[in-house]
Amino acid sequence: MVALDAIQRRVSSVAHGFRPMQDEANKIVEASSVQESLSAAEELYASEVFQVRAVSVFVLGSIAARSPRALRTLRGRVASDPSWQVQEILAKAFDRYCKDTGYERALPTIEEWLGDENPNVRRAVTEGLRIWDRREFFRENPEVAVRLLAGLKDDPSSYVRRSVGNALRDISRREKELVRAELATWDTSDKAVASTCALAGRLL
Repeated sequence: MVALDAIQRRVSSVAHGFRPMQDEANKIVEASSVQESLSAAEELYASEVFQVRAVSVFVLGSIAARSPRALRTLRGRVASDPSWQVQEILAKAFDRYCKDTGYERALPTIEEWLGDENPNVRRAVTEGLRIWDRREFFRENPEVAVRLLAGLKDDPSSYVRRSVGNALRDISRREKELVRAELATWDTSDKAVASTCALAGRLL
């Protein structure tokens, strides 16, 4: 059993930043098997305190490459969490999964999450993998990152579109012509597309 009360005492007063929650998660994962870590994460996630749930999400991200159940929990349960802080950590957890799996090997999962009906799932990818062209595989294949992000240029969620536009803007720092060429193909008479384009082209 995880020492829920002790963890809650240590993290419940954290108002800014996520490092204390990540440190608690690391302690659990380092001292436990994958199954034990999963059980601890599930217990922690039942808390009403978002900081404690944040610890859970960090644990789930740390074991997701080795636990399909942890990955399913991130997508199916955590993505519906009402806390924006937890959603930020979901993005970090997804990136941890991709890093541990290998970004190229994780491509099918990346594409699957980008097609999810929940905008929090889509945004976990677009935001979690920033800065995309500094991630292994995408560093050598930035066109793949641009293609994946561009597929959400007209996403129905402005929350997702902002993340997409900002991610493409990040890439444009090193890949100006690649991003410029992509944006030139967009139909900016569509207001949703225009809003994404404005963000993506800010440095061009």
